[in-house]
Amino acid sequence: MELDYQAYEALFNTGDDEALVERFFAPDCRMVSANGVREGHEGLKAFLAWAHDGVREVMRPQRVLSEDGILFAEVDMDFHATGERPDFPFGHMFPGDLITVKFFVTYTLDDQGRILELKSMTWPPEKGVTRLPRLGAHPSQVAAFLSYGSAFSNADFERWPKFYTDDVVFSLHAFGTFEGRQAIVDFYRPIFAYLRESVEFESIEATDHHIRAVATSRFDVLRDEPDSVFGPIRKGDAIVAPVIADYTLRDGLICRIEVVRNGERSFARNR
Repeated sequence: MELDYQAYEALFNTGDDEALVERFFAPDCRMVSANGVREGHEGLKAFLAWAHDGVREVMRPQRVLSEDGILFAEVDMDFHATGERPDFPFGHMFPGDLITVKFFVTYTLDDQGRILELKSMTWPPEKGVTRLPRLGAHPSQVAAFLSYGSAFSNADFERWPKFYTDDVVFSLHAFGTFEGRQAIVDFYRPIFAYLRESVEFESIEATDHHIRAVATSRFDVLRDEPDSVFGPIRKGDAIVAPVIADYTLRDGLICRIEVVRNGERSFARNR
């Protein structure tokens, strides 16, 4: 039997490692790579849990060849960081980072079409790889959008503005419109000195030209601030705001953002 590699790719790119292993790998499978050998379902699941801790891996096959129970694939793998990973095999990653690595993989199949052995080797990061526009409808581009949200939530001014065009326009309910990447940075920098905004996406609808996100923003107050954008606040306060954010894309970057409330704010006061 043959491996349905398109189905394998689709499930791999959901990030559901447990379902991937259960569906496509034989119970006595083994994975062989430069950093070790993993045996069986549990060994493979443990490795994937470690590898994908704070990192979303998305595969983009370039060539796939199959014959007599052996499948070979050349795959460009995109790694999108949503957390800091100083121990990541291909380099120290921070939320918002993207590393692309070319993999060469052989899959040996059992008589039921399940993967019995997987062997992989890689080129150095970024060598000979293809590129997608940063944001869009592909699973890798959606993963990039999630990493953008993580970089923003991490107040990383080096990384999250890179997802914008220079002439991006940002319209924020109750606070006005800001024109240009630098204007947005200048708006947030003093605010993030006294609070941290964490964005949790509840749903994302993405095309190559537009992203619509239903999200909740939580603002945790880092210090007392009598003149904050929310009025007087104290260290330990928290404000929660449900929002809908619409992002217009140009060449894979955000060129317009419109954010509106999706309900009333709630406040947890430190008293």
